[in-house]
Amino acid sequence: MFKGEYSHNIDAKGRMIVPSKFREQLGDTFVATKGLDDCLFIYSNEEWARIEERFRDLPLTSKNARKFLRFFFAGAIDCEVDKQGRILIPANLREYAGLEKEIVSVGVFSRVEIWSKERWQSDNTYEDMDEIAEQMAELGLNI
Repeated sequence: MFKGEYSHNIDAKGRMIVPSKFREQLGDTFVATKGLDDCLFIYSNEEWARIEERFRDLPLTSKNARKFLRFFFAGAIDCEVDKQGRILIPANLREYAGLEKEIVSVGVFSRVEIWSKERWQSDNTYEDMDEIAEQMAELGLNI
């Protein structure tokens, strides 16, 4: 399970350091793709295989299913950690997530999210957590 928040920079070549706590769980290779909320999602190879299995049963007759499959899988890349603990984020994924200099890596249960620091700070405010907690309880998640 991934947890924690780490701030760091992306270099001019598009390389970012993967926090060591995340590297321990991800291993030397893993998958990155476009995520929701204009960030990137990173999955271990094992979790990616589970995702592929779940997507395998989506009906191709559903336009929304086809569109989501294209969004999620067309942006996916295999990442390999270099000797300095970095990965290269391709230009198309950096552009999608607005990754320029300052970034935030966030552990979110079964994945890591990569955010531009500016988007992370503006999109992740928690003034409405009481309301969200009530909605989560309606879904059966009580803490």
